[in-house]
Amino acid sequence: MGIFIFSDNLKGCQVPRLSRQVYRPAVVGHGEGVPAREIIPAAAIARRVAELGTEIDARLPPGPLTVVGVLRGAFMFMADLVRAIPREMTCDFLGVRSYGDATVSSGVVEITSDLAAPIAGRRVLLVEDIVDTGLTLKYLVDLLQARGPAAVHVCALMAKPAYRASPTGPALEFVGFDAPDAFVVGYGLDAAQLYRNLPYVAALETK
Repeated sequence: MGIFIFSDNLKGCQVPRLSRQVYRPAVVGHGEGVPAREIIPAAAIARRVAELGTEIDARLPPGPLTVVGVLRGAFMFMADLVRAIPREMTCDFLGVRSYGDATVSSGVVEITSDLAAPIAGRRVLLVEDIVDTGLTLKYLVDLLQARGPAAVHVCALMAKPAYRASPTGPALEFVGFDAPDAFVVGYGLDAAQLYRNLPYVAALETK
């Protein structure tokens, strides 16, 4: 389990036990000039990541994993998730760009850095921060499948309504939370490279 920073604003917070819960936004302050509304508290993230680690270990066949994190947004989630999965594993990363500094995906996926090691014959767990339309995820799953792994499984911290409504996207076997239809930041996710260090997930105010 990772180390989480708990804000004084969360003292006494009752965290629902339901998986993939959409949390009611509350205006919070995390430093001067941060225009974001907390929607998933740090305590809820910690609990759900621990649950995901248990689910992954229970549902996937025994044996080692190659965990592939999608940079940069998934780095914090992946760091905590791998510590919650009690089995042998290797870790690798794919650098991907589809948003740039915008708040809407361009729909064009650019690989900025590739895997460091082959995955042929390996059981792969692809770790995403958030699945929006599913276009990037489909591209990445196809890319990995073409390299001959034993299997590719997908875990995402959050999934948006647009993906949930799509009948053609790749299967998400493990999902932490349902994301609101808003641009979210924190816990590794950014807007123009800012807000990654927030210990909770927040909806960015765009007005």
